[in-house]
Amino acid sequence: MNTPNTHGYPVLIIGGGRGGTALLEMFLEDELVQVLAIVDTKPDAPGLQLAKEHAIPTYTDAVEALQASKSHADCIVYNLSHDDSISEKSRKILGKRVASGPEVKLFWQMITNLKQTKDELLRSQNQLQAIINNAMDGIITTEESGVIIGFNPAAEHIFGLAYQYALGKHVDVLFPQSGTQTVAQSLYQSGRERSLGIRNREVTAVRENGEQFPMEVSISEVALSDQRYFVSIVRDITERKQAEQKIEHMAHYDFLTDLPNRALFLNFLDHSVQLSKRNKQKIAVLFLDLDGFKQVNDTLGHKAGDLLLQEVAKRLKLVLRTSDTVARVGGDEFTFVLNDIGTEENAGKVAAKIIATLSEPFELMGAQCRIGGSVGLSLYPDDATAPDALVKQADEAMYLAKHCGKNNYKFYRPDMY
Repeated sequence: MNTPNTHGYPVLIIGGGRGGTALLEMFLEDELVQVLAIVDTKPDAPGLQLAKEHAIPTYTDAVEALQASKSHADCIVYNLSHDDSISEKSRKILGKRVASGPEVKLFWQMITNLKQTKDELLRSQNQLQAIINNAMDGIITTEESGVIIGFNPAAEHIFGLAYQYALGKHVDVLFPQSGTQTVAQSLYQSGRERSLGIRNREVTAVRENGEQFPMEVSISEVALSDQRYFVSIVRDITERKQAEQKIEHMAHYDFLTDLPNRALFLNFLDHSVQLSKRNKQKIAVLFLDLDGFKQVNDTLGHKAGDLLLQEVAKRLKLVLRTSDTVARVGGDEFTFVLNDIGTEENAGKVAAKIIATLSEPFELMGAQCRIGGSVGLSLYPDDATAPDALVKQADEAMYLAKHCGKNNYKFYRPDMY
């Protein structure tokens, strides 16, 4: 049972029907009003039932209620019944007139309209709150100073931060701290300067456990009663970024061996040529074609062939320095860039190491097999300065190595045929 208000301006309500109930509901929410009692000839009138829930005295006799209210000289009586004699009884007992008749009818209509407006506003607020609470994107509301005053469940999930903790904190807690100007300061300063706010800005945010993650944020400014607020729509884009990185990787790396593909290799080679030109260094381009790969495919199957290529890629990476590059550019073809190789002799030593590592037996699906490799080499700037030309020359030298018995290496020479 609710405790009645014992302070405020005293009123007596006569009539417990729709009008009296609506008036009582309004007064119950107003701390400036003290409802002394409510009267209705029907004991089960809705107004009387509501009054009982709030421990407010109820009467079925108006004279009795008026007599009980005599101690409150300033009591206002609202007559929402259809008994016009109540006014005369009130004058005799309380010495004052009663608000009744057309006056109360107009007052009741005003109360009804206000209650309807309030109910509609409450429904709108509830609908808006339901939308905010069920939105998949985080919605954060801050004061102009950056203090958080709204933090929906999606934001709680994104940041791993409870609403109760976020409320009253500065929005800086959602971003990593670095430099003299925080991410939040940069964002909201930009939002103030741009009347349309910020749309889909990608930033780095931080979860409650300290984990940083990529986030997309849009910020709008809202002005209410001469106060400025910011509403931020935030979205965790970790999965999207991972998908973009995966697509980017697939576009530049061989799906089977995870080595750079032809396009990325040519980019690396072009960069190496430009760097070597500035530093006056030599680079070597190698073209490798496996010897005996087709026989493995034919005898053990394509699955074994795929496993073989993966094992070959692992061995080739172990032979090279971290500054060098190996790529798979075809079925069983691989290309290399050896940066700052120094001399032709050094390039030959690497080619020999490649052939030696491939000569060791491979264990594939319970079977042991052996392959070899034919390698062709070209040098920058001795043989050519253009990346495409260097690859073509190394390819030609590789074919010469095959013609000369396979499982060996040859340098490009203009007169080698």
